[in-house]
Amino acid sequence: MQDRYNNIGFVQQILSLNLVPRQNGTNRGNDTSLSEFSEMWYGVFLWAAVSSLVFHLPAALLALATLRQHKIARFMPIAILLMGFLGPICGGVLTSAAIAGVYKAAGKTMMSLEALVFGVGQSFCILFISFLRLLATL
Repeated sequence: MQDRYNNIGFVQQILSLNLVPRQNGTNRGNDTSLSEFSEMWYGVFLWAAVSSLVFHLPAALLALATLRQHKIARFMPIAILLMGFLGPICGGVLTSAAIAGVYKAAGKTMMSLEALVFGVGQSFCILFISFLRLLATL
């Protein structure tokens, strides 16, 4: 019985973080919209970096498990993890800035959920292009 009340307290703590705006449109300290360019850029970039690492970390672990006996290919997981870091740093910075610039030029604010969708969407586009080998057809 005590465990049930601890779970309710945990849910109340999460809801008190004010991460989601109210449905009726009132602002009671829970406005999560990003209005500055740097906030929008950082939000989209952060989600792109995290989702890229979520995609690359299992691939590196799989490569580590399967290639550990190979003489040279055992170092492939290092290259996979480097691409998980370098991809968002090189390309994600520019595309996140472009998205934030469009929002700022349009005078719109970006919700935190939109930053998540744009950031994870960038990683899914890279994953889609990688698996379909679209660059080889160009």
